[in-house]
Amino acid sequence: MQSLLKRFKNDESGATAIEYGLIAALIGVVIIVGAGQVGTALNAKFTSIAGSVSGAGAGGGGGDDE
Repeated sequence: MQSLLKRFKNDESGATAIEYGLIAALIGVVIIVGAGQVGTALNAKFTSIAGSVSGAGAGGGGGDDE
């Protein structure tokens, strides 16, 4: 019985699994935050491009539409 308790006390495989789980969770959070920031930057860029494209046709100068 004493050897069983001693072996259980010295077993660190559970702690290692928890550490790997925490590292995986941290990596997941970093990926989610990074993807959110990239998405926000892309949205701002596409909004700027859409404004430029729609503003280019509003001038009404120099076209073939007589």
